[in-house]
Amino acid sequence: MARYADPGAVEWVESGGGPLIVVPEAVLPFWAGADGEDMATDYDRACEVDGYVGLLPVGDSAALVLGDEPASTSYLPDHAAFVRWSAANSEEELLAGVPAALDAAAWGDEVRWDVPGPVVLFDSAWPGDESERAEHLRVPLEAGAYAVRAAYARPGPETWVGLVQLRRLPH
Repeated sequence: MARYADPGAVEWVESGGGPLIVVPEAVLPFWAGADGEDMATDYDRACEVDGYVGLLPVGDSAALVLGDEPASTSYLPDHAAFVRWSAANSEEELLAGVPAALDAAAWGDEVRWDVPGPVVLFDSAWPGDESERAEHLRVPLEAGAYAVRAAYARPGPETWVGLVQLRRLPH
């Protein structure tokens, strides 16, 4: 698998071809990934998500599926956003375009995501309790409700970026 930025300013997570998923740490053991006895695995459920984002029940919580394409993804806490690398000549170019992309994005409908605390981004094919063996990124979200919106933007002639932004909702 080609690495876009190694080493870089931020840590990127890549998938083996399917969607990436963001699962609350508290329910990681309940995500079975592509493993399982059932005809439809958790990975299959993630692959069925239509659009840029979707929520799937996991334990007594929900996981956020980053759909559409399996782009390298990182989380930028300064922008409260997952950034998905669709096209750019360098990591520096991509990251420099994020503020303009956030301003220019044509956002889709928001979904409400309730999280019990920190979450982990990883390839949805992996079981949650084995996510540390794969590329993963821990995101220290505070427990609460978040509005999640997604878009793709083109902040430069050769730069395309997917955005999944979180906004903390009042109690």
